[in-house]
Amino acid sequence: MNGWPQWFAERRSVREDAGLQRTLRPRAADEDFIDLAGNDYLGLSRHPEVCRAAADAVLEWGAGAGASRLVTGTTTLHAELERELAEFTGREAALVFSTGYHANLSAVTALADKQTLIVSDAHVHASLIDAARLSRAAIEVVPHNDVAAVRAAVAEAGDRRAIVLTESVFSVLGDAAPLADLAAVCAEHDALLVVDEAHGLGVAGPGGRGLVHAQGLAGNPRVVVTATLSKSLGAMGGAALGSVALIDHVTNVARPFIFDTGLAPAPAAGAQAALRVLRERPDLPSWIHRRSGELAERLGVRSSAGAVLSVPMPSPQVAVAAQAAARARGVRVGCFRPPSVPDGISRLRITTHAGLDEQAWSDAVEVLASIADEHRR
Repeated sequence: MNGWPQWFAERRSVREDAGLQRTLRPRAADEDFIDLAGNDYLGLSRHPEVCRAAADAVLEWGAGAGASRLVTGTTTLHAELERELAEFTGREAALVFSTGYHANLSAVTALADKQTLIVSDAHVHASLIDAARLSRAAIEVVPHNDVAAVRAAVAEAGDRRAIVLTESVFSVLGDAAPLADLAAVCAEHDALLVVDEAHGLGVAGPGGRGLVHAQGLAGNPRVVVTATLSKSLGAMGGAALGSVALIDHVTNVARPFIFDTGLAPAPAAGAQAALRVLRERPDLPSWIHRRSGELAERLGVRSSAGAVLSVPMPSPQVAVAAQAAARARGVRVGCFRPPSVPDGISRLRITTHAGLDEQAWSDAVEVLASIADEHRR
């Protein structure tokens, strides 16, 4: 036996050879970069009202929730945020979690067990994949956005309960799910549709209420919504939204919820303030779509239904080099590499940012157009 140190070294070498080694890079609060890598789509994380609400919450409630939600970790902040999220998205009720990852783990594992069939889109987020595995349900992965494949899979459920997993706006390709068609399939076969609105909330639909709302499915009891508070709302945390009965069930049986410390007061208050800003500024999502379309045209890529544009690169190594070149010119972008990409194609991940002023946005577009041309040859 060679021992753990050698095994770690060998695994790192394999990652480095494949261009898949990742490194944590701490950033300073005053870094002079145009940030098109983060998920603060609407620029609300530093909005004065959001920051003030978060700071006031710390002074009033302290740094943490202090316990799990079912002990003493539920504050009036949580209850108010849940009520406003449900109202904003048109759902009966909401439940807030410490992260969006926990929201997906909780919702799926609370709904599925060994007597359940999960039909999962091939491109869903890792949190939904992990949730399906933890649920111990039978899992069938179907081709991306293939309604016929979903229908065929659900029809084979037999006496098992069936759950269909999808995202509203997919994070890698930026395309939208055929939610109305999927909901119709679920209605035909007495199945539930779980929709992750992580990239839809604050971006898709009128006023940013999400694609589920835009498709007229907000009142559909067969549709379960999960979301994150760390993207468009600029804070931290996650939520599950649906019927009162659903939220009661998740509250009582979801282990990732029951045994996790509640969302801290600061991000809860910050998310609530951001939601109120969004309600007052329903035009904010339109900035995302205008800028996304402009950048997609300049880069020669398909436009996105959300805020993230993906620019395919020839290899992981080239993607990393393009990311570094952009950084050297003052623009921070993300980098999709396996296993983060469902189709195995490495990409630059560029976040359209509504919070940038016009000059910064124009400068970033010029830099990225040059970088893309140079590295895709």
